[in-house]
Amino acid sequence: MAEPNIAALTTMTSKEQVTSATTTSATSIRHNAGSNNKVLKVNLVRLINVDGSAARTCTVSYHNATNAGGTATELVQLKSVNNNDFFDVVTKDAPIYLEENGSTGTSLSATAGTANDFKVVVSYEEIA
Repeated sequence: MAEPNIAALTTMTSKEQVTSATTTSATSIRHNAGSNNKVLKVNLVRLINVDGSAARTCTVSYHNATNAGGTATELVQLKSVNNNDFFDVVTKDAPIYLEENGSTGTSLSATAGTANDFKVVVSYEEIA
């Protein structure tokens, strides 16, 4: 299937998702399934360190397959975020797109240095 022409779109829906990084393995924080005729414009990826006493690190990666599969490209690597603070990896001034990428889709993941210390907010537009 072909990516939608965003200059001639038929629908655009704003959505948000919150994911907890409960392990130190790559956790899928948003994906766009393959062959769905949609593109996701990601306007915000916010790392929130919920640890009350220490700075923690987190890596956010783009993958060329869904569910943190395929090849990973780091958007930030081992970013240190102070306790009870946040860091914006992606903002509306510099959005990224998750394409359908044929049958494999694309995705974003977060890998926390310490389990259960990060929540990740993703705000995006689903375009078809």
